[in-house]
Amino acid sequence: MTVKEVADYAQLNKCAVYRLAVSRRLPRFKVGANWRFKRGDIDGWIAAQSPSAQEAGDPLKDKKV
Repeated sequence: MTVKEVADYAQLNKCAVYRLAVSRRLPRFKVGANWRFKRGDIDGWIAAQSPSAQEAGDPLKDKKV
C-alpha cells in the first residue's frame, strides 16, 4: 500500500502516516524513495492501537500502588 492508501484505509492524514513511518511506529519498508506498507501489518497496528489492546499490555493495570 502507498502512503495515500494507508491514510485512506486507516482514516489518517497523509502527514500523520509519514510521521509514524519516519518514527518507526508504523510498520513500513521502502521501495526506492517511497514508503510501502503491507495491509496485514497495518491491520495489526490498528488492532494494537485499540484501548483494550493497550490495557492488556499494561503490567500496572491490575496492581495496587
